[in-house]
Amino acid sequence: MSVRNRIYLKRNLPEKEILQEFEKFSTANVADCMNRLCAMSPRIKLVSKPSAKSVCAPAYTVKVRAGDNLALHVALTYCNEGDMIVVSNEEESNRALIGEIMMTFLRCTKKVAGIVIDGPIRDIAELGQWDFPIYCTGTTPNGPFKDGPGEVNVPISCGGVVVEAGDIILADADGVVVIPLKEANKVLPLVKEYAKKDQEKVIAARNGLAKRDWVNKLMVEKDFEIIDDVYKG
Repeated sequence: MSVRNRIYLKRNLPEKEILQEFEKFSTANVADCMNRLCAMSPRIKLVSKPSAKSVCAPAYTVKVRAGDNLALHVALTYCNEGDMIVVSNEEESNRALIGEIMMTFLRCTKKVAGIVIDGPIRDIAELGQWDFPIYCTGTTPNGPFKDGPGEVNVPISCGGVVVEAGDIILADADGVVVIPLKEANKVLPLVKEYAKKDQEKVIAARNGLAKRDWVNKLMVEKDFEIIDDVYKG
């Protein structure tokens, strides 16, 4: 089906409790538990200064034509408090999709949880100081077109990861991960156990008790050559 101007008003949404649980963990722990395939590209990075260590919220997806923010304006009208706006942009980087005016509306009027854009923004001198999660690929003074087409609350690709409306978005200083809604209940107990073991490893490393035998084992398995000499070219 071809892309056209349309918006779906309904989404399947995660329970508030599961969002609160995932927010306790790092994106790194979640990514490791999902075979390291759920993290968005590092080209999408945090550019603001949120006071909270992380944010976890349901995805409100927006598909735009490269450099065109008509569908994003539509999303601003219909999104809900606590949503994470997630915008695909065909990996375009020459036109900002949003600036201070739209962002102020999202933050102060709509009270969304944050925004993730696979593209640039502008007015970074102001937005970069905000206590509000803003993830994007960079900045440019060039503004967007407003012609469409575009779609809201359809499956998109953002940062190289598929995002469906209602999926769980977890973001922190490292970046953004996507937890498919239908997999959330399976992933959460894995993350809890993994995070516990991860912290135990940190404590062991701090106290000089780190277990590194697995490195030696892999060196043997991978036929790692050890040369007791200087490199001579």
